[in-house]
Amino acid sequence: MTTALPAEIAELQTRLARFEAEAAVRACMVRYMALCDALTPATPLDELAALFTRDAVWEGIGEKYAKTFGRLTGRPALREMFAKYMVEPSHFALNVHFLTSELVRSTGPDRAEGSWIMLQASTFAAGASHLNAARLTVDFRLEESAWRMSHFRTENLFSRPVHGWNRPDPVPVPD
Repeated sequence: MTTALPAEIAELQTRLARFEAEAAVRACMVRYMALCDALTPATPLDELAALFTRDAVWEGIGEKYAKTFGRLTGRPALREMFAKYMVEPSHFALNVHFLTSELVRSTGPDRAEGSWIMLQASTFAAGASHLNAARLTVDFRLEESAWRMSHFRTENLFSRPVHGWNRPDPVPVPD
C-alpha cells in the first residue's frame, strides 16, 4: 500500500472542494428553476429569495430583456419581483424551464460561474402560450455556508407565441 504525500492529499482536497462547489452551484440552479416552474401563492418565497446573495443583481441583457426585466439589485428587490408572479389566480397555468449547454466552473474557493441555454415553455392564466430561449450567465458566491447566485443575467435568444401546448388530443403513436 502506498501512502499519499501531504502535497498529493492537499491537491485532492482542493479538487474535491472544486467538485463539491460545482455540484452545489448546479443544485442551486436546479432548485431555482423548479421554484420558477411553480410560481403560485404557495411557492416558498423566502426559499426562492435565499438562493441569491444579499447583494445579488438580477438583470435582463440585450435590447428585449433589458427593456422587459431591467436590472434589480439586492435580495429584497428580487423577492419583490418574484412576488409579482405569485398571485391568485396564478400568472402561469403552465411554466417549464429546460436547461442545456451547461458550463460550470469554480473560479476560487468561494466563487463560481455558470452558463446555460434555457428554453421556457409557458401558458399564461389568460390562455396564451409562449416559447422563449435565453442565454443565462450566472455568477455564484459562497455566502453563509451556501452557494448562492450573486449576478444573474438572462439574454433573449428568441421569443414567440405558440398555440396548443397541452391539448386534450390523443398522443399520436404508430399503429
